[in-house]
This record gives sequence, C-alpha cells and structure tokens, in this order.
Amino acid sequence: MFGLTELGLFHTLISLIAVAAGVVSFVRDKQIIAATIAGKVYIVMTIVSCITGFGIFEHGGFGKAHVLGLITLLTLALAAWVTRSSLPPRWSGGVQTVAYSATFFFHLIPGVTETTTRLPQGAPLFPNADAPGLQMTLGVLAIVFLIAVTLQVIWLGKRGIAQITPV
Repeated sequence: MFGLTELGLFHTLISLIAVAAGVVSFVRDKQIIAATIAGKVYIVMTIVSCITGFGIFEHGGFGKAHVLGLITLLTLALAAWVTRSSLPPRWSGGVQTVAYSATFFFHLIPGVTETTTRLPQGAPLFPNADAPGLQMTLGVLAIVFLIAVTLQVIWLGKRGIAQITPV
C-alpha cells in the first residue's frame, strides 16, 4: 500500500498514533505533559516510531531520517533528564515543554515529506524530498513551530511555573 513495506506501514501507523496523542495534548493542555495518558502514549509511540524507523532504508542506507530519529530520542532523553535535574522548576519545565514540542515538530518533517511525495498515488504533490515547494512547506512548518514554542514559553511564564512531570 502506497509503496510501504510491512515495517513501513507499522511505522506509519505508530507515528500517526503519536501525532494524534500530541495533538490531544496540545489542544487540552497547550503542551505535552508526560504524566497524562495522552503524554505517555505520545512518548512511547514516538520512541517506537524512532526505533522502527531505523529499520527503514527506502533511500539506500542510513540517512537524514535516521539522524532525525536519533535527535528525537536524544531530545526525549533531555526532557526526561531535566525533570530529575537540579535546575529550578521554572527552567526545567520550560526545557521539558520545548523539548516535547520539538519532538512533535520532528514528527512532522518526515510525515509531510513522505505524504507529499507519495500522495495522491500516481501523481504526488511533490516529485521528491528536494522539491523547492516541499522545502518551502517545511520552512513554513519550522516558522510555525518557532512561533508556537515562543507562545508556549510566554504562556508558561504567565503561569509562573512550568508544569514539570516525571517520565
């Protein structure tokens, strides 16, 4: 289906579950909170998505998507570590929130890339990952991410202390 292997299909489904849980978290809490069910689902499915992604070599070997998977895992580790650090809660909560939001953005990069270079089937929106239109789309997503995370940090600052939740 859509040129996906069984692993690719499983990876895609897991990623969609992670993104859906992330959306629920953002709508409900304005951030991904590890202590909530949606936050836990998001984190676990993101880890599984990264791990399954390491077995996909669509473009011939270890590539940009694999590096992004490693960065995502490191960012999740940072978010988990900061909850146990000696940083003041205001800082650690902000770092945790930005880290989880960054991992959500990281989901969007391959998600948008793979979707727009595969669909509609037979006549995809973009011919390949290097298409200027796709690069512009990803650039707009990056700007939206920066605006959103800035608004999150402002919102957290107005609350006086960020929501810190152990993983």
